[in-house]
Amino acid sequence: MRSIFIKEINSFFSSIVGYVALLVFLIACGLFLWIIPNYSILGYGYASMERFFEIAPWLLLLLVPAVTMRSFADEFRTGTIEWLSTKPVTDVDIILGKYFATLALIVFALLPTMVYVITISSLTLPDITLDSGAIIGSYIGLFFLAATFGAVGVFCSSLTANQVVGFLISLLACYLFYTGFEQLSKLPKLSEGFDYYLSMIGMEFHYNSISRGLIDSRDVVYFLSIIILFIALTRFSLNSRTSGAGR
Repeated sequence: MRSIFIKEINSFFSSIVGYVALLVFLIACGLFLWIIPNYSILGYGYASMERFFEIAPWLLLLLVPAVTMRSFADEFRTGTIEWLSTKPVTDVDIILGKYFATLALIVFALLPTMVYVITISSLTLPDITLDSGAIIGSYIGLFFLAATFGAVGVFCSSLTANQVVGFLISLLACYLFYTGFEQLSKLPKLSEGFDYYLSMIGMEFHYNSISRGLIDSRDVVYFLSIIILFIALTRFSLNSRTSGAGR
């Protein structure tokens, strides 16, 4: 698994696409937080990270599929998946190696955004402090959200040999899981009690819950369950494709 992990990291940074994806994410975060009028913290009037944590999930919705789109699609396209299957590694090792590499890249992308906390803190009045509990909770929520996007993205990449198709499928799936159920719960016909339970199926509900600064075990279990589900689906998909190729 370690060799797969290192291979994925090296592969990502050996391509200009990797640098462009991270650069676009960080530039977009800066533009939305400081420049674009409707979202800028300068126009918001309060020294708070709320604006960033409202925008970040949507930017991760683009970044994570861009990171995961080549996870298996590239292996299928070049035929190296057959070479990997001859090595002394299991399908789970391959999947987890690629998945943990995705997590490492996500953390690498999120770390520079912590500069915003320092910058915004310096803009506050001396007797006012940022809500550190909410900030820590929001970063934890972002990590779980991105980790879940990563599991969905790796699965979607295992469905096709085309990176662009993998990106689009992952983008659609992540969007539906993040806000699709939340939007469905707002339909008038579903507003008689069922809307609450429907919104609980979506990631946005649990991300917002963690972002309040209170880490509820139910939210953590939700994200871990979705991650495990999609890793299991990835294994099934990989087994289907490799066994089919073997026949």
